Amino acid sequence: MLIGEYEHTLDEKNRVSLPRPLRTGLGKRIVMTRGLDNCLFVYPKKSFEKVVAKLDDMSFAQADKRGFSRFILSGAAEIEVDGAGRVLIPEHQREFAKLSKNVVFAGVSDRVEVWDAEAWKQYKAAIESKADSMAETLGQIGAL
Repeated sequence: MLIGEYEHTLDEKNRVSLPRPLRTGLGKRIVMTRGLDNCLFVYPKKSFEKVVAKLDDMSFAQADKRGFSRFILSGAAEIEVDGAGRVLIPEHQREFAKLSKNVVFAGVSDRVEVWDAEAWKQYKAAIESKADSMAETLGQIGAL
């Protein structure tokens, strides 16, 4: 399980150290791709293969499925974690997530999200202010 929130800094070569508590769960080969809400999704390679299998199970006749598959898969990159626990974030992904020097890693169960630190701060404030109403809605549909 990937959990927690960690702030790190991109170096001059656009590498960033994966937080030590997340490294074990992610492994040495990860897949990084465009995510939702203008962040990046990071999966252990095996977990990403499960995401791909779920996408493959859906009919390609549906425009939303085709579009979402293209969004996730064409933006993906398989990345090796170096001996120092660092990864190079591809330029197209840095641009998509509007990453500046400071980034936040947020563990979200089966994946890690990478956010620009300022964008994360704003997003987190917004969801924290709605947490009670979100929990109530989820409780009404039996999710909590």
